[in-house]
Amino acid sequence: MSNTRRDIIRQMLKEQPFVSLKELTDRFPELSGMTLRRDIEYFESQGECIKVRGGARSMKFITTSLEESFNLRLHANSAAKEAIVTRAAAMIEPGRSIFLDSGTTILKLASVIVDKRLTITTSGPNVALELLKKNMPIVNIVGGMINRDNISVSGTQAMRYIEDINIDVAFLVPSGFTVENGFTCGNYSECEFKQFIIKKARKVVLLMDSSKIDKSLPYTFADIGDVDAVIINRDLPPDVAAEAARVGTEIIVARPGI
Repeated sequence: MSNTRRDIIRQMLKEQPFVSLKELTDRFPELSGMTLRRDIEYFESQGECIKVRGGARSMKFITTSLEESFNLRLHANSAAKEAIVTRAAAMIEPGRSIFLDSGTTILKLASVIVDKRLTITTSGPNVALELLKKNMPIVNIVGGMINRDNISVSGTQAMRYIEDINIDVAFLVPSGFTVENGFTCGNYSECEFKQFIIKKARKVVLLMDSSKIDKSLPYTFADIGDVDAVIINRDLPPDVAAEAARVGTEIIVARPGI
């Protein structure tokens, strides 16, 4: 296995957002496509790229710093998040297969879920650790690349793991929402993973405090019509409420202190 070849591929990933398999085949004509795919998988395992159809996307160009650090967000809008997760926890029935996203709101949800028989799968390592404080749930964590900004696992390995799991209800959290751009996040790999979860789950519930409204990040993972319900801490703006009513998405308002 040639280190020189991988040095060349690593440099390509540093210089361009997408490296195609055809480009690698042209660069290394003596090698099979399978060998070059293994190279891409190697760089994905190192967190340097994401394997996509036809090649690889460089993480240097995908990762964005638009999301605030996890520690800063952990205590922001605390009362709103408490109200939202209390309402979300009440929707979880014993015996169900649940998916929990990552992020500060989901971490709070994990802390208030009643200790009962559930199968819970999560993309958040810290969420999994919080769930382990309970005795009854079975806790699964997906494997893959960790995004340091929100302590989230995503990527091809994560999607492969989810392929074999049935999900009754998925609880997801966006980083922003507008009617024009839908629910958005700041990382392409995480976007793809959330899209995959939405396709797998029988029911999708978005947890969103009102600070996310009129905030748009680079990658759209869903439109409001792609989810079954949104739990929020105050009434939606009229244009958003009208769009939700039009597409049949339930809006659940969980006001702090009520």
